[in-house]
This record gives sequence, structure tokens and C-alpha cells, in this order.
Amino acid sequence: MKNSNWKTYLNPLSWFQIGRGVLFGVFLLLFSLGVGMIGFKHYIGKSWADAFINSAMLLTGMGPVDEPETDGGKIFAGIFSLYSGIIFLSIVGLMMVPIFHKYMHKLNMESEDKKKQCGD
Repeated sequence: MKNSNWKTYLNPLSWFQIGRGVLFGVFLLLFSLGVGMIGFKHYIGKSWADAFINSAMLLTGMGPVDEPETDGGKIFAGIFSLYSGIIFLSIVGLMMVPIFHKYMHKLNMESEDKKKQCGD
């Protein structure tokens, strides 16, 4: 495959892949926020606004606003915080992989151009 210029090789499909990763990350974040809100509402008995703030704070790694008082609430908050840490890293990965992949293609194209210039 002949690629004389990396800009021509990286077509708009690459931007579609970046957008797809961001969109899937946002969907995963909203889904996780909904699961957390339902759990805080059911197991701890918080209002929807309190359930939202606790879920959002756990998903961003800040920790819960209010400490759960029931055993079920403590178990749910612990499991949800472990899940939140994994989801946070997964979402960052989903959003960064297409950008990293695009950059690696750029580096590969530049190294191929240098090899052609040197006569290899």
C-alpha cells in the first residue's frame, strides 16, 4: 500500500471513529449514572437529587457526599465505587484509543517517508 502523505491516508473515517468512541463513552457514563442513582434510591433511600449527586461524585472519583447508614447501602456504595473506578478508566481509554491510533499512524507514515528519502 503506497502512502505518500499521512494526511491523505487519515481520512474523515478516523474522525468518525473518534466520535464513536466519545459517544459510546458518554452512553456508558449515563448508563452508570442511572444504575448508581437507582441503587442509591433503593438501598439507601435517598431522594433522586441526593442519589444523583452521590452517583456523580463516585463516578468522578471524588467519593460519596453522604456516608450510607444501612449495611445494604454500604455494600452497594463499595461495589459501585469499585465499578466506578473501572468504568472511569474504561471511558478514558475508549476516548483516547482512536486519537492514539491516529497519532501512531502519523508516526508510521513519517518514518516510511524518511526511509524512502534515505533510499531504503
